[in-house]
Amino acid sequence: MQECKIRRLPVDTGESGWVALTRRRSPLQVLDRDRTADWLIIGAGFAGLSAARRLAQLRSGETIVILEAKEVAQGPAGRNSGFMIDLPHNLAAGGYSPGDTDQSRREIAHNRHALTFAKAAAAEYAMPRDTFNPCGKINAAATERGDELNAAFARSLADIGEPFEHFDAQQMRELTGSSYYVGGIRTPGAVMIQPAAYIYTLAAGLTSVADLYENAPVIGLKREGHIWAAQTPRGTIRAPKVILGVNGHIEDFNGFRGRLIHIFTYASMTKALRRGADGYGATGTTAWGLLPADSMGATVRKITTGNDERVVIRTRYTYDPCLKVSPARVAKIAAAQRRSFSARFPLLKNSPFEYSWAGRLCLSLNHVPAFGEIDDGLFSACCENGLGTVKSTLAGVLSAELATGTASSLLSEYLALPPPKRLPPAPLAFLGINSAIRWQEMRAGLEG
Repeated sequence: MQECKIRRLPVDTGESGWVALTRRRSPLQVLDRDRTADWLIIGAGFAGLSAARRLAQLRSGETIVILEAKEVAQGPAGRNSGFMIDLPHNLAAGGYSPGDTDQSRREIAHNRHALTFAKAAAAEYAMPRDTFNPCGKINAAATERGDELNAAFARSLADIGEPFEHFDAQQMRELTGSSYYVGGIRTPGAVMIQPAAYIYTLAAGLTSVADLYENAPVIGLKREGHIWAAQTPRGTIRAPKVILGVNGHIEDFNGFRGRLIHIFTYASMTKALRRGADGYGATGTTAWGLLPADSMGATVRKITTGNDERVVIRTRYTYDPCLKVSPARVAKIAAAQRRSFSARFPLLKNSPFEYSWAGRLCLSLNHVPAFGEIDDGLFSACCENGLGTVKSTLAGVLSAELATGTASSLLSEYLALPPPKRLPPAPLAFLGINSAIRWQEMRAGLEG
């Protein structure tokens, strides 16, 4: 690629409750001139910020510039459910294990490498427990089929020697305040984060080693000899090496076109219930997080801030290669989430949602990342396959190591992965993927 023009930007619809409840940790910096740097990172999400932190460790003193099209945390990084998961979770296949025992062990090792990096960042930047909470997570079952899926998950964990704990219906009720669930499987290695707060804190922590410019969308990228020039509306950044941490938006940079599946997922957050109000305490303990036994079901989290309690519910997926969805779509799905929430917490059926939003995922048919050096000095850290917090952190770290020539066995494993498979022609892909999603959601039933 000698030159590309970026003709569209992804659209993030709805106001994320995570962002609304979080204050920035550093002042917004606007690019208003041309600059040169040793390193340019495009995208300030989990991948881009992790790449910047790893570059600073490997190349201390070299100049790093990060460009973010919007404000930090306004995109997918501040719109996810806030789980950093160590165990395999394969959204595209509708299951929790992508392959055989050896493959599961490799994926666990990869995810834990990213978690170790994130835990070090959380310690370095003094993230409080309500931002970064290494409390584990629970796979929750609401139906007999969900219980069977959990039993299969437990067997696979036992096969590879991973610890877990069974929760019965009474324990689930004590945890969540809800009689909806028949059981759960708790695994201890996951971390629950407040994603917007994590990203804000990480970005603020990098201010001493990198310059982050927000509201600076890249509208053109081209080679000028051995230098890459990234044009924004108010200035151009030139650097010999560029890392793209833009997830599915990589296709607009002429990377992996026709190979990525662009999925939107949807979430709603309740209005705060304050101590003393009707319904306060009806959602169990102070904080918890549930992933569905069927991965197409509902992810549910409880958060408490001071005297306020809120519940976040995430359900539904749509395939939208145009990288945008309408406010009407978000509102329609929020209405369905209202029914799902009320089924779990009937005493709170009149408690309104305060925030509803859509968030973008990127998958590939063969569940591999869009990773590697895609042109001389141009590196991709994209396509997180449904585990954006962990997989994007890992891709950012490994892209920095690849770009600096820092060898490791894990990087070698990543480089040995095949490229994402090519999708069928657009009309067939649209029909087939959306049909598969609808069927999987119907099969999930009351887990959703």
